[in-house]
Amino acid sequence: MQNPTPTFQADRGAGRSPNRTPGTDRLAAAGRTVHLGDFTADRRVLMLMLMAVVVGIGGVAAAWVLTRLIYICTNLAYHRTFSYTPVDFSALDLGPASILIPVIGGLIIGLMARFGSEKIRGHGIPEAIEAILFGKSRMDPKIAVLKPLSSAISIGSGGPFGAEGPIIMTGGAIGSLFAQMFHLSAAERKTLLVAGAAAGMTAIFGTPIAAVLLAIELLLFEWKPRSFLPVTVAVLVSAMLRDLVMDAAPLFPVADTVGVTWPHFAAGIGIGLVAGLGAGILTLALYGIEDLFGKLPVHWMWWPAISGVVVGIGGLIDPTALSVGYVNIRHMLQGDMVLQAAALLLAIKAVIWIVALGSGTSGGVLAPLLMIGGALGYLLGAVVPGIDPAFGALLGMSAMMAGAMRAPLTSAMFAVELTGNFTALVPLLAACGCGYAVTVLLLKRSILTEKIARRGHHILQEYGIDPFDVVRAKDIMTATVETLPASMPVKDAIAFFGRAGSVHKGYPVVDAGGRVIGIMTRADALSWADDTDLAACPLSEALSDAGLVVGYPQDLVGHLADRMAESDTGRIPIVEPATGKLLGLVSRRDLLRARAQGRHAERDRAAYLLRREAEQIRVPSELGR
Repeated sequence: MQNPTPTFQADRGAGRSPNRTPGTDRLAAAGRTVHLGDFTADRRVLMLMLMAVVVGIGGVAAAWVLTRLIYICTNLAYHRTFSYTPVDFSALDLGPASILIPVIGGLIIGLMARFGSEKIRGHGIPEAIEAILFGKSRMDPKIAVLKPLSSAISIGSGGPFGAEGPIIMTGGAIGSLFAQMFHLSAAERKTLLVAGAAAGMTAIFGTPIAAVLLAIELLLFEWKPRSFLPVTVAVLVSAMLRDLVMDAAPLFPVADTVGVTWPHFAAGIGIGLVAGLGAGILTLALYGIEDLFGKLPVHWMWWPAISGVVVGIGGLIDPTALSVGYVNIRHMLQGDMVLQAAALLLAIKAVIWIVALGSGTSGGVLAPLLMIGGALGYLLGAVVPGIDPAFGALLGMSAMMAGAMRAPLTSAMFAVELTGNFTALVPLLAACGCGYAVTVLLLKRSILTEKIARRGHHILQEYGIDPFDVVRAKDIMTATVETLPASMPVKDAIAFFGRAGSVHKGYPVVDAGGRVIGIMTRADALSWADDTDLAACPLSEALSDAGLVVGYPQDLVGHLADRMAESDTGRIPIVEPATGKLLGLVSRRDLLRARAQGRHAERDRAAYLLRREAEQIRVPSELGR
């Protein structure tokens, strides 16, 4: 844990205590060192872990409510009954009048978004990311109510979405609202927001490890014990309580597990590449449709109803493409879906999902990606030698998710936990890695971050070590420092700043022993210019009431940058810890040099082994001459 910024504060003028001198203050402060370690976590993480227990319970409750709302809305829309029983869309006999069902659902959602909260529009995950990065992790209480309700209406009226986006938004809202009841920082609120989102995902899908990975790859934007531990606690609570309110078995159990062979591994690579291209096409198509909706001469409130026409027509062609459609994924993973049905599902599901989501209605992306990728993999598995369509569907759904969401580890583990097929992890990792590589190289943004970018924000989804956290002050400080003597009269110091030889904005002031007592700046010279009482006063007296912020040779540059920001200073003297003697100076320009060192490590390329061999060959030849 970082200690408070070492600041020297001498007493003012004649009021200075006879037993305290600036020198003793300096030495006392200089003894305070920053204790470095692998992590910055402190005991507050225990408090966050306890709070995460409550958030985890809230995530399970939200998942239970959301699934029941979806069942109720679906039965009301298609059977006109109030029931919690899941609806089998493959058994529905839909007529032309059924087109009105998603239209009415879209109209209700448009009204809720316009007069309730516009935040309920869209995927759910981008909105959670936006709240984390740009909203100080504070969510509106209305989101916790309107998001699950609007999503249930959307899915229940035939919308081709899954429950993962809504539950991530709803669980995140629960975590955020609970955090806002206490005195927490924005970073701590973020931790509980993400804990709620991960707990909700675990409750819906029964995938605790994938939920933690999703938090790390998409939501936290950091890898710290302060965030990892509370999220893990919430996920574990959700996983244990899920068995009491949900089905404990894997959501899509496979009939048989297979051993990993070279054909399976090769299929993972091939299907992963194709699925990656498919993910890129879906992303471009989605935002192309969104742009088309933006050109319509009507208010966006009407867009979900307009897209409902397309959804309704798609349902007439293939009713199984409507709503969540988990039964389709089960059939593909069991290998009992005919190829013609898989091809029709792929086409219809992709079209109605893109149009519906592009209209700004409330829905998620994960389950549709699983279904579309599974159908694509199912078809490819029928022609790729060495595997069957069911295994192709498993590879396709995970690779499609990895490519579209840019979350390869989450996608691989998600497929494993959904099916219970842990033997397929290696080809799954190959498929997810290939799908991820394709979209990273071809598209600047993912299907999630493009939405945020269109709202004027930029997100860099890369984790790396900050150069400020590995470089020491001694490595960047200016060792030869121009100083002013503590005995110099103020009038002479003012004259010094008026001469052409004064090139810096500030100079350290040192006593006869080389110890720093303060820094005189041009601003000081201007403020003292009209003070005749200070003219003959030595700098040691004029600066005696100025707080002095110092650093030590072993300090990390990041700590110095924090001190500069907190004290609003542009330069920090580097002193010897035991004596306070000046050793160097770190300015803002030096901080930039530390930053440049990190950039050089990224950009400078050299083949050291080849150069070494060339030098060994050249030296003997030169000796021969």
